[in-house]
Amino acid sequence: MSSFTDVRAKHPLETQLKTCLGKKPYKCSECQKCFSDKYKVVYHMRIHTGEKPYQCSECQKYFRNKYCLVQHMRIHTGEKPYQCSECQKYFRDKYYLVQHMRIHTGEKPYQCSECQKYFRDKYILVQHMRVHTGKTPYQCSECQKYFAQKIYLVNHQRIHTGERPFNCSECLKSFKERNALLKHVKTHSVHKMEQYQCSYCHKYFTQKYNLVVHIRLHTGEKPFKCAECLKCFMRKDDLVAHMRVHTREKPFQCSECQKYFTAKCSLIKHMKVHTGEKPFQCSECQKYFKTKDSIVAHMRVHTGEKPYQCSQCLEYFRYKNDLRQHIKAHDK
Repeated sequence: MSSFTDVRAKHPLETQLKTCLGKKPYKCSECQKCFSDKYKVVYHMRIHTGEKPYQCSECQKYFRNKYCLVQHMRIHTGEKPYQCSECQKYFRDKYYLVQHMRIHTGEKPYQCSECQKYFRDKYILVQHMRVHTGKTPYQCSECQKYFAQKIYLVNHQRIHTGERPFNCSECLKSFKERNALLKHVKTHSVHKMEQYQCSYCHKYFTQKYNLVVHIRLHTGEKPFKCAECLKCFMRKDDLVAHMRVHTREKPFQCSECQKYFTAKCSLIKHMKVHTGEKPFQCSECQKYFKTKDSIVAHMRVHTGEKPYQCSQCLEYFRYKNDLRQHIKAHDK
């Protein structure tokens, strides 16, 4: 019995009949899988032989077929030919566009055969099924321990490597996991947390640097300028992240779908597409959101807050994008 069900799949009898009628006359000698075209068998056989005849001229990585190479090259060129008709977001691969469109349509075509729960993505269903099967496919090469998800293996391996990527900005102590860092930060005393105070709004900060950056919100100072487009920024980190728009550098990669991002925060937001995590809940209507920005924007529906003002006609708007659209009307 299959561990998961694709609710869109054709009846298995139909597939069987096609094979019997000669619709799939080409069979793999290794696994006996049948194909309708000879070239599909050739491509499929490379799974067994490990042959990868197509090479990327940029990074020398090899691929099993030309299609995969073409898709990969878009990482280097930055090309994203597939656009979402709902939100105009672009994608490098048609597969990712199809997956993304389900966010708008709400479609969840993959159903768990154990608990009947539906999922947007087949990969998420596979991950979910491990709750029922107890399957743990990721193994640590050091101690041979198994894990259900890749992220759990990555966290575990830091025990062996000694890597501590999460640093406390107060005492510079390092931690293997983010949760351990968050727990540690709470141990710092309240009086230390109130060491630096803003003279404008009286907000407290743990570090002088954070206070300096915060004051720029009041003064409007933006000391870091982009040499390419002359756009200015309050923080150097923001300038560094912005420069990737010009260089097309995308150093942050999703471990699940290999998509690249210019900023780490974008990767963190993206990861919630795979996990389905929505940790932020509205206290008014109990609706859940994936990011803090989303819930902050949503709360304005309840509070009536309109923080964005047009400098030309002084009209207020609930969302920044609404203000942008409004300003275009003035520019016409």
